[in-house]
Amino acid sequence: MHPIAHFKTITAHRNLVCRYCFRLGLYGQGLAHDLSKYAPVEFWRGAKYYQGFRSPNDEERRETGLSIAWLHHKGRNRHHFEYWIDYLITPDGKVGFGGNRMPLRYVAEMFCDRIAASKVYLGEQYTDAAPYGYFVRSKSEILIHPETSAEIEEMLRVLKDEGEDAAFAYVRKRLREERRSGRARRGKTR
Repeated sequence: MHPIAHFKTITAHRNLVCRYCFRLGLYGQGLAHDLSKYAPVEFWRGAKYYQGFRSPNDEERRETGLSIAWLHHKGRNRHHFEYWIDYLITPDGKVGFGGNRMPLRYVAEMFCDRIAASKVYLGEQYTDAAPYGYFVRSKSEILIHPETSAEIEEMLRVLKDEGEDAAFAYVRKRLREERRSGRARRGKTR
């Protein structure tokens, strides 16, 4: 059991995401980011399965077959594409299971989250290519809306190819464009 180390890790991660969200003008999202990690159901499992170099949810899943902490977390945090998975009805009336399109502000928070997680877990081995590489390796095996997948991949590609300042400028520009188009106010996610 490692409650102090786990607390320090999740707080360092949350502080980074908060700072990154502030760079994008997402102040409320930054302040609220990952608060559920401090809830007992997530915190104590995180302390029990803590390793310091990857998410404790991975270890809980390996040992028990599922992660109760992750199930709690993903259902409360809109910056995870898993939050948006649901039954879908196709135009021809068929029912399927898949990812709904995420609002861009949550994709932007996911971008911040992926950078912060990579920095916290990789430490000195972090490069701007790490979040992109992690996403590309897993994207064929996840239920994510194709447009959401393309949006996060492009944000991470800009980070990899052009660096952090250029990537944050790109994401800020995308958020401004969306605000101007009114999509965010209408709440369209599909």
